[in-house]
Amino acid sequence: MIRATLLVLAGTLALAACQSTSETLAPQPVAQGSSPQYVTRPDFRLPEGAGCSGEITRFRAVMDNDLATGHVARDVHGRVIADLRGPEAACAAGRSGEASAALSAVKRRYGYPG
Repeated sequence: MIRATLLVLAGTLALAACQSTSETLAPQPVAQGSSPQYVTRPDFRLPEGAGCSGEITRFRAVMDNDLATGHVARDVHGRVIADLRGPEAACAAGRSGEASAALSAVKRRYGYPG
């Protein structure tokens, strides 16, 4: 009998501990037709440029922005920039197809759309 009473008392206390007296915040509605907002520097603009050099320059700018906003760690940024040497060399040598393919591979390696 005492054992059953203690078991009921323990169960009651456990249930009471689960009850929260603090207020819960309701999720804020998203305005209809709005798109998700991504954090970036307000002065960020993608550089212009054509061909493989423009593609590489734009990706480098995205990486620099991601570093500046804390979306990528400094060591990862350094590895990406080092990995861009291959596409940059191919582009400078006039091998734009090879450069674009190598750039796509670098982007995919680090989780960016290629």
